[in-house]
Amino acid sequence: MSTLKIDDKNEIYYEFTEPKGNGHTFVFVNALTGNTTAWNGLIGDKIKEVGNGFLTYNFRGQDISKFNEKLNLDTDLIVSDLCLLIEKLKLKNLILVGLSIGGLYASLALEKGIKSQGLVLINTLRKNNNRLKWINETMVNVARYGGTSLLMDMNMPVIASPLFLDKIKPNALNPSNYKGLEENTGIFKLMKGSLTANWDIDWSKIEVPVLIMTGHHDKVFRIANDIDQIANSMKNVQRLEFSDCGHLIPLEKPKEFAIHLNEFAKKLS
Repeated sequence: MSTLKIDDKNEIYYEFTEPKGNGHTFVFVNALTGNTTAWNGLIGDKIKEVGNGFLTYNFRGQDISKFNEKLNLDTDLIVSDLCLLIEKLKLKNLILVGLSIGGLYASLALEKGIKSQGLVLINTLRKNNNRLKWINETMVNVARYGGTSLLMDMNMPVIASPLFLDKIKPNALNPSNYKGLEENTGIFKLMKGSLTANWDIDWSKIEVPVLIMTGHHDKVFRIANDIDQIANSMKNVQRLEFSDCGHLIPLEKPKEFAIHLNEFAKKLS
């Protein structure tokens, strides 16, 4: 557990496990409301078993990482932080892995010149249209009035599998947890900053091999025809469809997810 200090008011919290020999380093890029715990348990253990390593970190605005409240935690800042961390740690033989909008941030890091041997996109692909803008702006509004607890309770039935809903229900649906986020809190600034994300990225320009993971219980972001069109525009794509998962594949099926990552890395070798 370490921090990359940017200045007196800004730090990036990260956890890094080096690979063995010529193993790969998976660089995990969170979703907006995520954190390192999504990756560093069973997933991290399975990765280490075969000699690979991983980097997991929290955006400025997420747990432990620090940020200057005067900053806008927008797309440019998040992508620049990702690039900075990779460069400072001198990571080699890396594979970028992004969940939801984290996949977009990872792809934009490639545009900025980060050298990666592969890219894994987990329920990332979507088209920029009025429907997506409506969803994104509504999520910001929900967080403003009811916090992330209300946001998760509202979203989970339409993004998660029935089994995952059963697992999380004991800690959900409690109105006393619905507390609006202040404008200067990290998660709210990240959510508001996400509205600057450019979903019109030219996916066809990605040169590295891409593994696309899609969960069928995601009824919010999974538009099958849109995903097909975007995926078909890419040069080197492998697709995995999870009929028993939703949006949060790493949390719903961590063991299977890690096995697929290791297999992807082995093919790259």
